[in-house]
Amino acid sequence: MFSSFRLSLAVIIARVITFGVRRLGLGAASVLPGAIALRLYPQLLSVLCDQISQGIILVCGTNGKTTTSLLIKNILKLQGYKVVHNQTGANLVNGLVTALMNQTNWRGQLTAEYGILEVDENVLPLVVDIIKPEFILALNLFRDQLDRYGEVDNISQRWQQAILRLNPNTIIILNGDDPTLAYLGKNLTQQVLFFGLNQPELYLDNPPFATDSTYCPSCGKALDYQGFYLSHLGDFNCANCSFTKPNLAINSQEWAQILMGVYNKYNTIAAALLALQIGIKPITINQAITEFKAAFGRAEELTIDNKKVKILLAKNPVGMNETLRAVQQANQGENTVTLIVLNDRTPDGTDVSWIWDVDTEQLTKLQGKIIVSGDRTYDLALRMEYSNPSPKHLIVEDNLKKALKIALDATETTLYILPTYSAMLEVRQLLTGTKIIN
Repeated sequence: MFSSFRLSLAVIIARVITFGVRRLGLGAASVLPGAIALRLYPQLLSVLCDQISQGIILVCGTNGKTTTSLLIKNILKLQGYKVVHNQTGANLVNGLVTALMNQTNWRGQLTAEYGILEVDENVLPLVVDIIKPEFILALNLFRDQLDRYGEVDNISQRWQQAILRLNPNTIIILNGDDPTLAYLGKNLTQQVLFFGLNQPELYLDNPPFATDSTYCPSCGKALDYQGFYLSHLGDFNCANCSFTKPNLAINSQEWAQILMGVYNKYNTIAAALLALQIGIKPITINQAITEFKAAFGRAEELTIDNKKVKILLAKNPVGMNETLRAVQQANQGENTVTLIVLNDRTPDGTDVSWIWDVDTEQLTKLQGKIIVSGDRTYDLALRMEYSNPSPKHLIVEDNLKKALKIALDATETTLYILPTYSAMLEVRQLLTGTKIIN
């Protein structure tokens, strides 16, 4: 009885806080209500998760979590399942609690068959014992915010220790094209399924400049790659030991993809493989793929002054390289206009040295207009200068509002905006008038 009262009290107070924050225009209230509710009821996350009848799907990895989670949600809803999901992308513990509470009644009762929770790389080891997921889907591991996370091997080791504690019936779905995750899968006791690409026509023309994990995680020798799809993801084997790319449980050639870019091919087949394990038929999965619309800031397309604006979140070297690759493939000519916005706030990571691992030369080859802005405008401008852009093509403007106007005025058809996370929120607010703060 006391627990029921505390649960109800936590939910009511969280709802009041949510209403107040939104009413005052202070943001989306996607974190604060959960933080306060947990103070009132520390077991809240466990209590909420236990009410989800069919199971919880944890989606983790450096890039692609929000997009993949949304696609899974759309597939399950199309099948007729009732789903809860932290759709704002708030993926720390407070954000998970807030998202779940927002979908309960006033007594804290949650009626859902599946929960889809995107979780931060560092949060996964902290919550798996509490959440007890039926599925864990790991998309990739890249260097991202080294000031917070450290190197990918450290994250993988923490994941392994945490997952090994789970029920042996937990299904683990990993990217087999990522050597770190492939090795992780070989060391787990649960059922492990791998997704990846089997499409050599998508290989990069040249080995990527910045890669994270091209050494064998088993013996430490350099891996032999038949080809790279992006960063260190590719077809590989070790000539020194038996480690090699694992057998894939899904044929990537048989599936269309959402949005643009090779990275979204990975997101698509990851979601498809998970849905197949739940028992959803390919016809339903393909319908969800066809009807998919991007989450905000993730290849999201807006129309501003009769011009297309595509916002491509880019917050680490691999993410930025892949968005640049997608822009380059979609455009060939001097009419390309690209706005890059670099911030160094807490959601972005305070260390911006990663921009020197970005192949900005891809962009300067297009000979289109490049506008740079954000909190670290001049760091970005210096990086661009080393890419040898034409002086008439590079515009430096640290006032984001002015930079957006310059970019829109220069655009004839499509403006590509590549912002870091907090910059993406600012850009969207300036373009749409909607303020979103996670």
